[in-house]
Amino acid sequence: MIKALFFDIDGTLLSHTTNSVPDSTKKALHMLKQKGIYTFVASGRHISEMKDLPIDDLDFTGYITLNGQYCFSNDGMIYDLAINQEDINNMIHYIDKHPFPCIFVEDKLMYINYHNDAVKIVQDAISTPLPDINDLHRGYTHKIYQVIPYDINKDREKEILKLMPHTKATRWHDLAIDIIPFNGGKQNGIQQILNYYHINQDETMAFGDGHNDIDMLDYVKIAVAMGNATDTVKETSDYITDDIDHDGIYNALKKYEII
Repeated sequence: MIKALFFDIDGTLLSHTTNSVPDSTKKALHMLKQKGIYTFVASGRHISEMKDLPIDDLDFTGYITLNGQYCFSNDGMIYDLAINQEDINNMIHYIDKHPFPCIFVEDKLMYINYHNDAVKIVQDAISTPLPDINDLHRGYTHKIYQVIPYDINKDREKEILKLMPHTKATRWHDLAIDIIPFNGGKQNGIQQILNYYHINQDETMAFGDGHNDIDMLDYVKIAVAMGNATDTVKETSDYITDDIDHDGIYNALKKYEII
């Protein structure tokens, strides 16, 4: 019996073709709530971004944000995992010498040092406004949960990760990567949520479409790839449903008789 479902946002809950959540998905979420099944967002996004998206009015049990680094419910924070401070110090020093656009993500704030065309391209692709500009040196005195470099090639990515040995990276756009703690990830966030709500791993199901969903899909009992998912995600999953704009979530939940 499935007691908890985990949903990625971009390309899973939120269509960037229509910039909306499909009506069938909204219906499915309502039916899940009526049946007493817990539903959770599991995303790389920050809570401040979600408030600007058309998912803000959806009713979830809790949220796994920043790729698992900050988890909370309506009752407050459940779990957090910040990036090693020495790694952050190294990153700030490197950007001072070799500038490129980079977002630092705190619990309440996310900000970037400057914008360029690459930042605009990426933000447009995920239907999100340009991040606020602020001083990355805040990272010396504030917990940083996620770092998002823009407009860097593979060689520079390798240089950065050498300076941040306690982290790992996921490329979610040709022009952007997420850097998180090495022992972080959506899977880790899900583990913390399950412990908090006393739910077993074999009572879980998840939906995703991107590379940063793979560890989540590997972990849950039933892994569903959206029809618009990458080939790697599809290979990881137990079932490939229809794409987001053709009722993928609703159809899969019907197939497995969850709703």
